[in-house]
Amino acid sequence: MRAILKSKATVVAAVMASTTMVAAEDVEVLHWWTSGGEAAALNVLKQDLEGQGIGWTDMPVAGGGGEQAMTVLRARVTGGNAPTAVQGLGFDILDWGNQGSLANLNDVAAKEGWDDVVPDALKAFAKVDGKWVSAPVNVHSTNWVWANKAVLDANGIAVPTTWDEFTAALDTLKSAGVTPIAHGGQAWQDATVFDAVAMSVLGPDGYKAAFIDLDEGTLGSEGMKEAFDRMAVIRANVDDNFSGRDWNLATAMVINGEAGFQMMGDWAKGEFLNADKVPGEDFLCFRFPGTAEQVTFNADQFMMFDQGGAVSAEQAALASAILSPSFQSAFNVVKGSVPARTDVSDADFDDCGKQGMKDLAAAAASGNLFGSMAHGHAAPASVKNAIYDVVTAHFNGEYDSETAVAELVDAVSIAK
Repeated sequence: MRAILKSKATVVAAVMASTTMVAAEDVEVLHWWTSGGEAAALNVLKQDLEGQGIGWTDMPVAGGGGEQAMTVLRARVTGGNAPTAVQGLGFDILDWGNQGSLANLNDVAAKEGWDDVVPDALKAFAKVDGKWVSAPVNVHSTNWVWANKAVLDANGIAVPTTWDEFTAALDTLKSAGVTPIAHGGQAWQDATVFDAVAMSVLGPDGYKAAFIDLDEGTLGSEGMKEAFDRMAVIRANVDDNFSGRDWNLATAMVINGEAGFQMMGDWAKGEFLNADKVPGEDFLCFRFPGTAEQVTFNADQFMMFDQGGAVSAEQAALASAILSPSFQSAFNVVKGSVPARTDVSDADFDDCGKQGMKDLAAAAASGNLFGSMAHGHAAPASVKNAIYDVVTAHFNGEYDSETAVAELVDAVSIAK
């Protein structure tokens, strides 16, 4: 891991000659990348900027889904003290852009040809009224399953490709005294699992109808009830101490052989790599059963907040560094995600990374690439949060599946 960081941390181009601001100062960056693997990946960006003489003022806010970070951000902006750059997702970026709070990065984007290399699905969340307001860092896909290979081998379990095979594997692990599923009981984690389960039951057309089009008939369908029924099966296969557990601690359970599986986005791979684990040898990565041809995604981006005038020198340098091909490769190799631009080679990526890049390209080409509901790329935050409430209430036993479906229809209707 350290070797990757050293070999990949390169100096990107200096601030564009057309920039009229004074010499760059430190950048203050608000983010929620606080786990070991995430911190290692972020260090690639810090080193990039240090090579340009730009310091980094770190403002980490723990919380894997970013909710706490957004709360802190709102307080900062309300107080007239916005950070230089802020990690953002999906509709949160569009909300800030539509409020006029974000800087215009068009000069940087035009000089470096962002429009030619960033996929349309990402540009939909990086541009407001034709103006680039954020710099995409990566593409994460969320419908992955991570498994401890030694645990599966010891119990004679092959990679499951159907729901029935998956539930059989869960039964085998439970009988062997192994926690079948590592999970953290936080709303965004519950929703991440539900994302994959719903896609597997409803299929791509049903997923789009439910979570992007917000079609009431699909939200209230028998298929949605089946999705909740399957969530109940998953709930029966997590340990008793799941409530409130951070996602990376759940990943550690799989790494340490305490659990067989975790359903989590590909940021989980960074934790395996940070623990010196090798894909295919120590751990396995595969799509949630029933979603082999679909990819649900989110994309981390850095929003550049208006500092009271033209884009600052440090913002231009940060944006340029983020979209440079060398950084896109170096960062995503460590982070577990795939590049946000389409012209980056997969040569330095491990087997899971290569598979992720291949899956993403295939899903985009076939029309099976969908913004993740759980991660703010399918519907606005008000709708996402309403779905969170229902999914978590059901997962914690407050609703049976039939009640959850009715509550989902009502919650989305009110939220939209």
